[in-house]
Amino acid sequence: MSRTRTEIVRSGITFGTALAIAISWSYNHSVLWAIVHGFLSWLYVIYHVLFH
Repeated sequence: MSRTRTEIVRSGITFGTALAIAISWSYNHSVLWAIVHGFLSWLYVIYHVLFH
């Protein structure tokens, strides 16, 4: 069970990062901001959903 949970968490982090980068690029068109938002991943996605 632990291995399955680890794989789900790893996939979630990857998807969250890709989603944050895509949202950031579509609004800012800046590689620097896309990288920063990629590091913040799910925090930026949640922020974007709540405030945009």
